[in-house]
Amino acid sequence: MSTTKLSPIIAGTMNWGIWGKSLNIKEMEGLIHLCVENKITSFDHADIYGSYTTETEFGKAFESSNISREKIQLISKCGIQLVSDNRKNKIKHYDYSKAHIVYSAEQSLKNLKTDYLDVLLLHRPSPLMEVDEIAEAVEKLKSEGKIVDFGLSNFTSSQTELIRQRTEVSYNQVKFSATNFEPMVDGSFDYMQCHSIRPMSWNPLGSVFREDSPQTHRLKKLLARLVAKYHFGADTILLAWVLKHPARIIPIAGTVNVARIQLLMKAVTLELEKEDWFAIWAESMGKNVP
Repeated sequence: MSTTKLSPIIAGTMNWGIWGKSLNIKEMEGLIHLCVENKITSFDHADIYGSYTTETEFGKAFESSNISREKIQLISKCGIQLVSDNRKNKIKHYDYSKAHIVYSAEQSLKNLKTDYLDVLLLHRPSPLMEVDEIAEAVEKLKSEGKIVDFGLSNFTSSQTELIRQRTEVSYNQVKFSATNFEPMVDGSFDYMQCHSIRPMSWNPLGSVFREDSPQTHRLKKLLARLVAKYHFGADTILLAWVLKHPARIIPIAGTVNVARIQLLMKAVTLELEKEDWFAIWAESMGKNVP
């Protein structure tokens, strides 16, 4: 059970730095203000974003924003070791030793100019992860007030249960959208609901606007009709589709477009009719629901 209250939609920062839009510090500061003004107060990070640079840039922008720390929530992920000029790694791998988890969390605190993370996530599962070491690291960080809640990212239900046997898991960040709906049908969301684990959804718009395929053609045709019906944009409708699921999924929106950020929270107020929700799922599958 989480103790942190996150905003209904989370701002994803992966594209803010050199992996995307290469925003400067002033531009990041403006984007933080824009998100907060539009009630998007939670920010999703990972130590590796921007090849280990984006957290630092965000931290400088947050510091100059003069926004109170209590008004925002900071999420970060650790565990992936990239080959980078900023690390001595020879090959991409994972490290979930107690020492590395603690080091990564403390480094994120330093980079983000904060005393605590609202949520720390393990970025991807590793075959070599030692559950007791993970639990010891989490309990140490919690007892020192350096993290409030702990969770996972891209973990299966069985991997989550393995971790949950040793320490509380409050979140699991998974890929979920109208075009990538596997967690909804493979038991993942059922498991999370059973154990009070809140899902976060990365890439919540899926491939609708990124790919040209029979699946996206079908969805775009349906979305055109739903846009006319609801008077909301297709991206808002797709977010509302995610939000309607009873697992209480929190979408992570990676856009840096001002107009889109201003419209994101509209999805929270849009109540899709049940048949329209199922129509989106059916068009994604290319057949009626089972």
